[in-house]
Amino acid sequence: MILPDVRASFGRDDAARLVYLLTREGEDRTRLEALVSERGIDALLDHPKAPGALAAEPGLSALPLALFSYVALRHSLLEGGVESRLMADYVTSIFLHFAREARAHRIAEYDDCEYRYLVDLMAEIAEADGRRGFLLSAHLGNFALWLSGLYPDWICTRERRRAGPDLGYYEAMGQTGFSMAADAPFARRQQLDGCYRDAAKTFTALRVALNRFSDRFLTPRPASPVDRLLRQVVDDFEARWLQA
Repeated sequence: MILPDVRASFGRDDAARLVYLLTREGEDRTRLEALVSERGIDALLDHPKAPGALAAEPGLSALPLALFSYVALRHSLLEGGVESRLMADYVTSIFLHFAREARAHRIAEYDDCEYRYLVDLMAEIAEADGRRGFLLSAHLGNFALWLSGLYPDWICTRERRRAGPDLGYYEAMGQTGFSMAADAPFARRQQLDGCYRDAAKTFTALRVALNRFSDRFLTPRPASPVDRLLRQVVDDFEARWLQA
């Protein structure tokens, strides 16, 4: 089960690293250390210069992946108006877990079954109950967010060339998965129902934030720049319309 526990893993070494990098960006060390004393490490993680400071580090590959991912995704979510640290934590946790081999296709670390399609998860949810039903529902949300968040260009290409499902399909499936997970008794016992409910409610914003993260850091040179630009324009227009 994927938990929103990345932020809690940061310690003094991470804070010291951020202070050092922000100082190189022109920030005053004494002021930064005072902020940490007053507000904790969130003062550094949420610092407007934190993403640029981390990305500018010559030894970027040596940075802790969890730290870089959380900061980049946190600020990407803030760009889209999602201020919840819980959502930043959970989205980062999905990204880190699914970066492991085949984990994105399993509902748990050591589950024997692999799922390649959202429709297969939906079909099994209809037959499952109890803890497995909950895990299948949560994974449907996680998997839909991971696919639509990190591989939007692939989805758009398949839609155009092979009449595959569009991003709206992945959003609907993901929202359904998170909503079902939130209603499961197991989620309430683990105090995760609020997390899943928020993920369902803000799914589109989470997807767009992951798109920004992917566009900037994972695939900065798209195979089809025009398709990417069109997707970004549509997302920006819809975001402004929703906020109006």
